[in-house]
Amino acid sequence: MQISPSILASDFANLQSELEAVRTADWAHVDVMDNHFVPNLTLGLPVVEALLKVSPVPLDCHLMIEDPDRWAPGYAEAGAGSVTFHVEAVRDPVATARAIRAAGARAAFAVKPGTPFAPYEDLLPEVDMVLVMTVEPGFGGQSFLADQMPKVREVSEAARRHGGEVRVQVDGGVSASTIEQCAEAGADVFVAGSAVYGAESAADAIEELRTLAARHTHP
Repeated sequence: MQISPSILASDFANLQSELEAVRTADWAHVDVMDNHFVPNLTLGLPVVEALLKVSPVPLDCHLMIEDPDRWAPGYAEAGAGSVTFHVEAVRDPVATARAIRAAGARAAFAVKPGTPFAPYEDLLPEVDMVLVMTVEPGFGGQSFLADQMPKVREVSEAARRHGGEVRVQVDGGVSASTIEQCAEAGADVFVAGSAVYGAESAADAIEELRTLAARHTHP
């Protein structure tokens, strides 16, 4: 069970100290948005490169951008531990995933709430993780879409059938009140923004999320 706090919910003026606050997490989730694929603009490669120099945990970069075929490998080359592209935006998912892996990062693809998983199941051998969005991508602080749990279960079962080590990540509205549903459905990587950065102690929030998720570990 891996916890990946989203810095989208952190104080952008103090990103180094905000990363330090989540040093007990497995990853720090970095939402890269280009104001084209999603209606929001956050940060890009120059900021990620700066964060990589100071982050106490590996960076899990979620690219909500157009043309990830062109841009995704650069995040892996810069040193991100994990790079996720959206199937709705990518032109050649196999080549893009292979380029990410060749640069030494974990490759992943994401599906929006309205995007079915089944047409992309054959990509599983090419990736290390699938991200099921549990909100519409673009903004933090949205409410959790419980209707995405059957998709999480579908991805988890497909990953088991394929026999590879493919993790299932959920992102959006994950908190102490929703994480158990996600874990029970088969997720094992959890992105939490407000639930961590809105808490009095980020470390305590991470520990609580990990404990709740661990109640539902799958064999």
